[in-house]
Formats: sequence, structure tokens, C-alpha cells
Amino acid sequence: MTILDKYILKRYLITFAVMIMLFIPIGIMANLAEQIGKMIDNEAPLNEILIYYGNFTLYIGSLLFPIFLFLSIIFFTSKLASNTEIVAILSSGVSFGRFLRPYFIGASIIAVIMFFMAMFIVPKASAGFNEFKYKYLKRGKQDRETTNIFTQLNATDFIFVSSFDPKRQIGYNFTFERFNKDNTLDFKISAANIRWVEKDTAYRLTSYKKRIIRGETEVLQTKRRLDTLFNFDINDLTPVSYAAETKDLFQLNQFIADQQKKGASNINAYKLVKYKRWALPVSAFILTIIAVAVSSIKRRGGMGVNLAFGIFVAFIFIFFDKVFGTLAEQAGFSPILAVIIPNVLFGILAFYLLQNAKR
Repeated sequence: MTILDKYILKRYLITFAVMIMLFIPIGIMANLAEQIGKMIDNEAPLNEILIYYGNFTLYIGSLLFPIFLFLSIIFFTSKLASNTEIVAILSSGVSFGRFLRPYFIGASIIAVIMFFMAMFIVPKASAGFNEFKYKYLKRGKQDRETTNIFTQLNATDFIFVSSFDPKRQIGYNFTFERFNKDNTLDFKISAANIRWVEKDTAYRLTSYKKRIIRGETEVLQTKRRLDTLFNFDINDLTPVSYAAETKDLFQLNQFIADQQKKGASNINAYKLVKYKRWALPVSAFILTIIAVAVSSIKRRGGMGVNLAFGIFVAFIFIFFDKVFGTLAEQAGFSPILAVIIPNVLFGILAFYLLQNAKR
């Protein structure tokens, strides 16, 4: 790298780091001021609060990484433009494409960091963050669907419970059905409730009934109570709403495959989490190009105008991301398109602004 590359790259990375170190503590203080009353009322231990804010830093920081990157580039590039440093660089015979090279190097470094954080570090932080939130901050609120739960375990086995209590690990109006290869019913088990008994590592069925189909003959078995085994975890009846966020790259792929086999109704939400992680590095490059194109031109009004425009673009980006994400989760829209479309739209905007900046 030349002196120019090192100079711009150093400003790029330092400004980005400073931006994070400035805004994350502000976010922590704002969250603490809002939630401290609930923490005191629900008697949250100090050590769990400290762990929560460690997870909060990673979780919120990862969500805002692209925005921090965007604003930091606008900030230091606007300063270069206001000091006429960019004019001097381009006047010396350096092309605009060559001027962009250290920005792309910086974007590559940040993209790699974002990728590994999103795939392997943030999922663990997300698990701790959400567990604390539902335990102390949203006490009494459900973190999963608990009524009318239907799950396909595999090609032949299906289960249903009318309601599920995750704290007591008990499901009500339980039904288990197994079908033959020709899609005819092999047998059906029903019970008033199913409970996981930890000490016996078994399931306890109350008011147990089993109907076995043998051609035109049916055999009915009944018991007041039966302890037995099933090839599913009772907590898998209904995964927590943030389950996908807590899985690393390999766990998430397996989790989505399992949920697809079970016919999970909210599979799009899980896929959306996966595709958003893969799209993060791409967004780093798109936002870098937009930020440089906007802030490399010296304008009347200086840095303030560039920052105002940058904040406006950032909010539009978040708006599109949320709109298409909601469509994927609730309206059956393709999750991969929900991730691709905002990036394509802003990629087109980046190309247009870059052409204008070159001119």
C-alpha cells in the first residue's frame, strides 16, 4: 500500500472505531435509564445485569454496524473534502477509482469482521440478551407460540397440543399420529396432557388412549397414566421466537432443515435471519460507495449537509429492510428476495451517485 492508502485506511478504521465507542455507551445508558425500574422490581442480580449489557453491546453493535460504518465514512471523507485534500489527491493524477481503493480495503476488513461476528459471536450474545429480556424486562410475556401447536416430526409422525406451558414443560390435549408409507393411519395416541418428568427422563401421559389400526380392525388401549419415551424434545414443540438468532452458521442451517421437515409455519422468519447474515458484508461495500460518493464533493454547508443526507439515507435503508422483512415473516414473501431487493436498490443508488461523483 502507498502512503495515500495507509492514510485513508487509517482514518477509515479509526473513525469507525471511535463512532462505535461513542454510540454504544450512549445506547447502554439510554437502555439502563429505561429498564432500571423493571430490573429493580424483578430483582435482577448485578452479575446478570453486567452480563446482559455485555451481550447488549455485541447484539446492538452488530445491528448498527452498517450504520456506524456509513456515518463514519461520511464524517471523515467530508473532512477530507472540506480541507481540499481530495481535490489535491485527484489533481495529482490519481483517478477516482484509485482513490476508492483504500475504502474498499477498509470495507473488506469490516465485512470480514461483520461476517464472523454475525455467524459465530453474536448468536451467543443474542441468546443471553433475549433470555434476560424475557426473564426480567418482559416478565409474564410469552417468548414463543403456546396455543394450537402442530408439528411434523418426520415423514410419518405428527404431534399436536392445544396449549403448552414452557415453564412447567406440560402440553394439554396431546395427540401423536403415525402414518404408514401409503399415508394410512397406523396408530393414534391421545392424552389430556403430556409432561416431561426430569428425574425419570420420560414423558408422562395422563388419560392415555392409543388407537391401533389393523386393516378394518381397531384396537383401543387406555390407561389412567403412562410414562413413556418419544423421539422429540418437549421444548421443540414450539421454539422460542428468537431461536434462529441464537444459532451459529452450522447450527442455523441444521435448525432450518429440521423446521422445514416439521412443516414449521414461521420458517420464513428463520430463513430471513440466515440471509440477512450473508447480506451484511455486501451492505458494507454498498454503503461505503454511497458514503464516499456523497461526501467526497465539497459543498456549501460543509459536513453538516453530508451528515444530514447520510442519516436520511440510513433511515431509508432501515425502512426498506424492515418493510421487506415484515413481508417475508407475515405475508409469505420470499425471504431471499426480501434481503436482495433493498441491497439491489441501494446498489443502483450507489452506482448512480458514484458516476456523479466522478464527474
